[in-house]
Amino acid sequence: MSKPEESGAAHDWSRLAITITARDEGVRISVQVRPRSSRSAIVGVREGALDVALAAPPVDGAANAELVKLLARALDVRQSDVQIALGASGRSKVVAVRGLKETEARERLAGAKR
Repeated sequence: MSKPEESGAAHDWSRLAITITARDEGVRISVQVRPRSSRSAIVGVREGALDVALAAPPVDGAANAELVKLLARALDVRQSDVQIALGASGRSKVVAVRGLKETEARERLAGAKR
C-alpha cells in the first residue's frame, strides 16, 4: 500500500470539512470511502474529506455498516450515534455524529489514523 504522501492524502486535519449540526447536537463529517480495500482504516484527509479505506464490498450495506463501526470506534462513541446522513449509495458521504464537538472529532480522528 502506498504512503499517504504518495497517494495525495494530506496530514493537515484542519482541512477536514466538519460542520456543527442544528442545535449543536453533534457534527457532520465529509467522508470519501474506498470499498474492497485490503483492510479498513482511516487514511487521512483528502480534498476536505476524511479518506477511509474499507475492506467490505459495497453490497447490501456492508461497506456502510463497516464505516459506521470504524468511525464509532475511532471517535469513541456508540454506533447508534453515527449515522450516514447523505450519500448512502455513493463513495462520497456525509456522516452525522451525535454528542461530539468539532475539536473533539478532529483530535480523535487524527489519533485514530493508521
